Amino acid sequence: MPFIRREMNNSIEGLIASSDDIEDFAKGYFDYVSGLLRNMDTAMIKEFVEEFEYSRKDQSTMFFAGNGGSAATASHMVNDLGFGTRVHVDPPIRVLSLSDNLSAITAVANDTGYDNVFIRQLQVYYRPGDKLVVISASGNSPNLVRAAEWVKEKGGKVLGFLGFDGGKLIDICDVAVSVKTPHGEYGPVEDVHMILDHLIYTWIWHAKRKG
Repeated sequence: MPFIRREMNNSIEGLIASSDDIEDFAKGYFDYVSGLLRNMDTAMIKEFVEEFEYSRKDQSTMFFAGNGGSAATASHMVNDLGFGTRVHVDPPIRVLSLSDNLSAITAVANDTGYDNVFIRQLQVYYRPGDKLVVISASGNSPNLVRAAEWVKEKGGKVLGFLGFDGGKLIDICDVAVSVKTPHGEYGPVEDVHMILDHLIYTWIWHAKRKG
């Protein structure tokens, strides 16, 4: 029955249904995520990294934003790409997570609604030439869509780490690295997003060290 098993394993739901125990599921999950990685658009990853280099050279700021697990990814990426590369990168990459200021987020959400938590921060901090990196599995989070549209209206660039079919953000982003999975498979998308963070960080760190 190997052919049927491969067909069922084209989704996490199918993988669970075809797994006999946690060990079997773990092996299948690793294979599944490996398959997602093999299908990534590496040319788009290259464009993504080039945007970091452009921002570093002109010392513009790259703002990161995400909700839930993607907010944690935004924080992690800012830490890795800002402070983690600082030893070999001069001038440093100016990165800031809009998901980290709890006081601002709760104030804006309480006063004007959660859909405005990122755009209101950008209205304070954004300067011409800055970029916004949106991290979202669905690509449809209203607060991210609103912030991305605002940056584009200002003539800025929007980069995205997306999932599923890319949602609304896929058409807004100038550069979008997308993990194509069935709708609702947040875990594998977020797994790949974190691998991409470490891939980009490792490349920048070693490239600058060798340079």
